[in-house]
Amino acid sequence: MEDTTGSNPQSLGFTEKLKSWLSWSWTYICFIWFGMVLIMIYVLWSPLKLQETLKSLSLCITSFKAYSRLFQIFEWWYFRKYGTSFIEQVSVSHLRPLLGGVESSSTTGLFSSVNGETEPRPSVSECKVWRNPLNLFRGAEYSRYTWVTGKEPLTYYDMNLSAQDHQTFFTGDTQQLRPEDAVMQKAWRERNPQARIRAAYQAIEMNHDVYYVCVHVSVCRCAAAYVLLAEEEATTITEAERLFKQALRIGKNGLKYNTGKDINLLVYIKRRLAMCARKLGRIKEAVKMMRDLMKEFPLLGMLNIHENLLEALLELQAYADVQAVLAKYDDISLPKSATICYTSALLKARAVSDKFSPEAASRRGLSTAEMNAVEAIHRAVEFNPHVPKYLLEMKSLILPPEHILKRGDSEAVAYAFFHLQHWKRAEGALNLLHCTWEGTFRIIPYPLEKGHLFYPYPGCTETADRELLPSFHEVSVYPKKELPFFILFTAGLCSFTAMLAMLTHQFPELMGVFAKAFFSTLFAPLGFFADKMESFMPSSFWHQLTRI
Repeated sequence: MEDTTGSNPQSLGFTEKLKSWLSWSWTYICFIWFGMVLIMIYVLWSPLKLQETLKSLSLCITSFKAYSRLFQIFEWWYFRKYGTSFIEQVSVSHLRPLLGGVESSSTTGLFSSVNGETEPRPSVSECKVWRNPLNLFRGAEYSRYTWVTGKEPLTYYDMNLSAQDHQTFFTGDTQQLRPEDAVMQKAWRERNPQARIRAAYQAIEMNHDVYYVCVHVSVCRCAAAYVLLAEEEATTITEAERLFKQALRIGKNGLKYNTGKDINLLVYIKRRLAMCARKLGRIKEAVKMMRDLMKEFPLLGMLNIHENLLEALLELQAYADVQAVLAKYDDISLPKSATICYTSALLKARAVSDKFSPEAASRRGLSTAEMNAVEAIHRAVEFNPHVPKYLLEMKSLILPPEHILKRGDSEAVAYAFFHLQHWKRAEGALNLLHCTWEGTFRIIPYPLEKGHLFYPYPGCTETADRELLPSFHEVSVYPKKELPFFILFTAGLCSFTAMLAMLTHQFPELMGVFAKAFFSTLFAPLGFFADKMESFMPSSFWHQLTRI
């Protein structure tokens, strides 16, 4: 090991010297190459008749001017119709992705939102990942999937983000950590589930002697250990609920210190208890717990507890209460989510979907209520275009990840996993979605980077979703709006005609032979068919036909 380490500086030094020598010699190699090219041109000027070639090239360029004027007319028409240059659009949409280009950061700035207000335009390189408000329990749900299928539903990147969240939420404010605190910090970072469980039991044993003293840090760590056991070790929701209740009793003792970490821990425990009640069928109890939590901690709106509340209210079919929650959180100044946008679309679609018929709507036109429902669906699809395929069961669902990327496939999976049943319960809602969701892409301005109701769709979502979703899942990619067929046909026809003109000008005899062979081959079936017709038909028939 020592020899290898010692030899590294020498190998690195040799590599640096080689790179510097190559960079130094490159300039002289270019000069030598340029000189050789000039000598070759001088020597081959007469044998290759380069002067005549240059004259024919100038004539060819002159002939191209006519085609360039036609293309200018086409470019002007395209710009008037679509508001952008055809050449620029082809370069941005088709050539740059093939060359591996990315969007420049110079596009970042302020732009108008749906209500005319300005919002900061996010950079493509910044895709913020959010904690999934409805994430499942690892021991009671994710582990069961692994036992049955042998597949891991969570990626290491996703679990690592959860470990960071737990350390941030539950770590004490003290500078010097006690031994049991260090154990719990290590427990969140462990990759092996059994190692995390063992570390949680170790922290509980270390806290057992000081439990009745109610030392602040020790009590909070003990509660965090029970949280880990409820998440990881409990194999049923009932068992997880029991452990969370035990963690709640322990954690309440630390609330008198009123520190941020204690509050985060208690909010987490109460939220998971409400989710346990929801999963066990005690939906009204879960709704009450969520409402109390939102009243008690109104400043923790970033935890998106209202999304848990919306899903529970939809299960109760309390649509008036759902609308009241949406009226509070579906605001222009608040960040949107698939739950907000698609729940709003569901409520508006539910009012008209039971009597909606595409044939009748095409004959008489859309009513005001139907138009509102269609616009709400277009709004939701523009925010997250991946959701409809899951709701319409055109793509199979998987277990949702613990973190989601807004407007990404991970958010679509998480939303559809819990809300598909609510769309099925509303009669005709999925039919209305099926008939109207693809129309969104005809409304969004072209190119798609402009957006319509929301800020432009970020280009980094596919990369982030591949990190969040398991490898066996096919990540949904944002549907690209294709160029109209007429545009592609016209561009291809112009290019083909220009190529034929150049070849005909350079090789007239060869192109004449080629044209004769092409047309003779093209009309050979027609001539064969005519000969067969003449053999079957009497000659007098053709004579009478020519006279007519």
